[in-house]
Amino acid sequence: MGGSAFLGQFEQMVLLTLLQLGEDAHAINIRRYLEEQAGHRVTRGALYRTLDRLESKGHVDWEADEPTPERGGYAKRRFWVTKQGLEVLRASHGALHVLSQGLETVLRGP
Repeated sequence: MGGSAFLGQFEQMVLLTLLQLGEDAHAINIRRYLEEQAGHRVTRGALYRTLDRLESKGHVDWEADEPTPERGGYAKRRFWVTKQGLEVLRASHGALHVLSQGLETVLRGP
């Protein structure tokens, strides 16, 4: 798989979060999960730009849920990782795993 197929760190984090959240992968939940679990502050704009970029690459897809009165009649988008997205995530994850072998002590720190 060529270098251009690998994902950036934040893209990987977003795809992993979508997999973790499953049916609950709405933008607000994605943002909250990244902030709570990864300690990564996420702006709304950065998240949507990344989701849009991942969608344009064919790694993410979405559908609109039913509109709700709580959202003023607006629907939430629910996101998921596509088969292609899972393949590229596996490749990126695998490359990081191979490159980090033998460095566990260094990466763990003092």
